[in-house]
Amino acid sequence: MAVELVGGAALGAIVGELLKVVVEAKDKILMFRSILKHIEETLQSIIPILKEIEELNKALDRRDEQTARLLEVIEQGKTIVLDCSSIRFLNLPKKYKYTNKLQELDKSLTSFFQIVMQAQIARDTKEVLKVVRGKNWSFRGKIGGGGGGSGMMMMIPGAPVNPVGLEVPLRELKMELFKDGVSVVVLSAPPGCGKTTLAKLLCHDRQVTEKFKDNIFYVTVSKTNTLEGIVRRIFEHKGYRVSEFRGEEDVINRLEQFLKDIEPDPTLLVLDDVWPGSESLLEKLKLQITDYKILVTSRSSFPRFGSAFKLQPLNYDDSMTLFRHSAFFPDQSQSQSCIPEEHVIKIVKGCKGFPLALEVVGGSLRGQPAEIWETREKEFSRSGSILQYSDLVSSLQGSLDALDKHGIVKQCFMDLCSFPEDQRIPVTALIDMWAELYNLDGDVYAVANLHELSNRNLVDVITLREDTSGCYHQQFVMQHDLLRELAIHQINAQSAEYRKRLVVEISGNKVPDWWVKQKHLISAQLLSISTDETFSSTWCRINVPEVEVVILNFRSKNYTLPDFIKEAKKLKVMIVINYGFFPTELGNFALLGSLSNLKRIRLEHVTIPSYGFTSAQFKNLQKMTMVMCNIGQAFSTSSIQVTEALPNLEEINFDYCSDIVELPVEVCHLRKLKKLNVTNCHKLVSLPRKIKELVNLEVLRLGSCVELKELPSTIGKLSNLSILDISECLELDRLPEEIGELQNLSKLHMVSCSDDFKLPSSISELKNLKEVICDEATACLWEPFGQLLKNLRIKVHAEQINLNWLNKRSL
Repeated sequence: MAVELVGGAALGAIVGELLKVVVEAKDKILMFRSILKHIEETLQSIIPILKEIEELNKALDRRDEQTARLLEVIEQGKTIVLDCSSIRFLNLPKKYKYTNKLQELDKSLTSFFQIVMQAQIARDTKEVLKVVRGKNWSFRGKIGGGGGGSGMMMMIPGAPVNPVGLEVPLRELKMELFKDGVSVVVLSAPPGCGKTTLAKLLCHDRQVTEKFKDNIFYVTVSKTNTLEGIVRRIFEHKGYRVSEFRGEEDVINRLEQFLKDIEPDPTLLVLDDVWPGSESLLEKLKLQITDYKILVTSRSSFPRFGSAFKLQPLNYDDSMTLFRHSAFFPDQSQSQSCIPEEHVIKIVKGCKGFPLALEVVGGSLRGQPAEIWETREKEFSRSGSILQYSDLVSSLQGSLDALDKHGIVKQCFMDLCSFPEDQRIPVTALIDMWAELYNLDGDVYAVANLHELSNRNLVDVITLREDTSGCYHQQFVMQHDLLRELAIHQINAQSAEYRKRLVVEISGNKVPDWWVKQKHLISAQLLSISTDETFSSTWCRINVPEVEVVILNFRSKNYTLPDFIKEAKKLKVMIVINYGFFPTELGNFALLGSLSNLKRIRLEHVTIPSYGFTSAQFKNLQKMTMVMCNIGQAFSTSSIQVTEALPNLEEINFDYCSDIVELPVEVCHLRKLKKLNVTNCHKLVSLPRKIKELVNLEVLRLGSCVELKELPSTIGKLSNLSILDISECLELDRLPEEIGELQNLSKLHMVSCSDDFKLPSSISELKNLKEVICDEATACLWEPFGQLLKNLRIKVHAEQINLNWLNKRSL
């Protein structure tokens, strides 16, 4: 009976029943709100997995016995949640008992869908591939990985919230897309008109989702995207990592076979922000497949594909609505703000109906005195053009000029163009840059500048999930393409040798003419070089004696650090980010050791060569960050001991480094280390006993190391440790008795630890412990220590996870 109830569309319905019960209970039962919120998010996150299971079961024409187990978990869960409503607030034994039951339910759901059902998907996928004839896929299985990494599946962006003035264009665009015989629809408009917003609305429209179902693929096409990159993103949307292609013809053949295999359901491919001159790319993606549609958003109309759908600027009424939303606080009317109506009217008209201009200009004026409004109004009467779309740029320019009195904030805005378009910019990378460029003492100043830019609608600050530990590795920034262009245009107004920032984009191996012809020293403090998949690491020489920050953005499978960096004697910050699909080993790595002033290194998605950090002396290096990197033997001793190679290192960050099973023991020899952050390293099982040698360590973060089983007893020797974070270390069920020796420990983070977690009696010795951040269930464990630790404050953390970032990062 259970198997009959579970399967097909019933899977989603069953989970929906539990979700409904959880949502209702969460709003009524305050004492369990935190854990119920977490269960709600767990249930919402598994819905895509359910859809995939349904597709596979349909393809195999069967129902799997594993899904019968799901019914049992759901039914038990409903009973537990409903029983919670009858518990009185002061009934602590029952409260503790049902807290544990709810946590066990959440753990069961997570385990079931991460292990049991993923195994079923992997097995069923192989069976599907076996029965489909003419395959040439060579898939490597389901994609895993952590937040922000190239291992995540690309998803359709979230629906825009309260879009203004797009109801009619949406209806007309749908009619164009649904026409028989139309395979490519080009949505064209100047930048800042809302093309991307309209495309996202379309993807979430009921009629569109009913027609195309799960076969809607959304790819943001940057200037450097290739056919192979786009096709890989299409495959990843379905959850598969495809093996190497054997050339362009192979790419097209596999895409054609893929689209035929997902018939008879229609397919919609959305290519957002396609650059002018990309006709040949679109031609290759235009295949003779039944009910296969392509929607292109671009500044270009691409007449080869028929008449483009032209998105017009907003009319006056809609412009006024959008502007008021940005320019005035939610609880503030215009009359309360004392801003004359004529100022508002003239500024709105000056924005020419461009949504981006209305939002940016409105945001820059929010809370400003009437004199600033009047000044902006007069600026709108000036003529002049600095980019192709003069009306829009003149609207935005005033907002940028308004930053002049906030000197560093404007400089921070200009620095953002050092990163590729349409990519999430890590806040921690910006902190490293700005600490050295502008002597910002403390991370909070850099973050405050970002929020100032966000308040003016010049950037979007994205928080993947709230971080209680005081670091910012879960925060990112996005900059609109046009605002990035505006910054680059201003930078390029000067000749190359006098620019404060040098932002270089190399296509293939073609460098700018000024680079080849350079005769003078380059005075830039910041150098950013972006290269595409075809770059061969053949570097021309450039003399940058004043540069303090170098950012290298690349996509190629092989990459060598440029020799000219050796001459950058003032270099303080080196950031190397690989945006490709596979980790790339860095060539010429040892040259970094020749930079005597280098203080900070950030590496993303690269394989660090063996003995990479012991092949040279990094005399003044203070901080290194490695994200999604293969560490391997990077710290192993070669000709130089690690203590000699990194004599002044104070901070190490490992984030999503999947090959770390045990922390490299060599790290424990770095006596000056003050901060050690090992986060989201899902294979980390243990810490070496020699961690006791880090006598100056003040901060130890181990967040989301889900396989970490124990802390060594020698941790008690870390006499200077003040912050310890073990949040989401799900296998860690106790603290060692020696934890009581940490007399300087002032803050302990332990949100979402093991359900069986136990506190040792030595906790009572932590006289300087001032704050414990934990979940509601763990808070109960601290109650017996309340009388012994008079200065202790227990802070119950309500977890909040933001999944909207998935559409922000090109994977």
